[in-house]
Amino acid sequence: MQPLESRIHYKFRNSLLLAEALTHPSLAYESHKQNFDNQRMEFLGDAVLQLVVTDEIYKRFPDFPEGQLTKLRSRVVSRRALARFAMAIHLGDYVLLGKGEEATGGRRRLSTLADAFEALLGAVYLDSGLHAARDLILRLFEAEIGEMTTSPEERNPKGELQEVLQSIHSQAPIYRVIGESGPDHRRVFQSQVSWRELILATGKGKSKKESEARAAAEALRARIWERV
Repeated sequence: MQPLESRIHYKFRNSLLLAEALTHPSLAYESHKQNFDNQRMEFLGDAVLQLVVTDEIYKRFPDFPEGQLTKLRSRVVSRRALARFAMAIHLGDYVLLGKGEEATGGRRRLSTLADAFEALLGAVYLDSGLHAARDLILRLFEAEIGEMTTSPEERNPKGELQEVLQSIHSQAPIYRVIGESGPDHRRVFQSQVSWRELILATGKGKSKKESEARAAAEALRARIWERV
């Protein structure tokens, strides 16, 4: 059994499916095997993941309306969350990258990790069907889904942003108030969040705390660090 299989406690019957799930498009391009990469499996794995997680939270939260269920699901299936799950099983150590992608830090790139994780789920589905894929997803996501059961409210965007950024580099994001306006009883604060000399976003709020949270939420949406 390969080390990755040991980590996820699943043995592939068809090892080629695992190899395909771990092959980044950059390697497929460099090796002139453009029909052998993980993009199609990523597409399939995303659908399998969405179905399993949707079914699970639908059953666990019978009184929640659609909007709340959607927010809960996004906590598990967002790119940030998937990259975190990928890091938990050290998936980046096994992804097969082209030389250029390797040289530019692709092994730690959140999008690469999230894509490979979805592809891995797609490979398990192709190898053994939905039941095996469901078992794997619920086992890997057990802590996250269990946390939703005890704390279904939305998370703090500042905490989420710090978690994402510190998975890339140990430096934490920095917040500072860059403007205030309005009368004393209706002050509006504008805060800016930066990280490693890169300005990520700004946000406004009725308090310093609210403006920082909105700046963090905007930074998570824009994800500027992935484009530099």
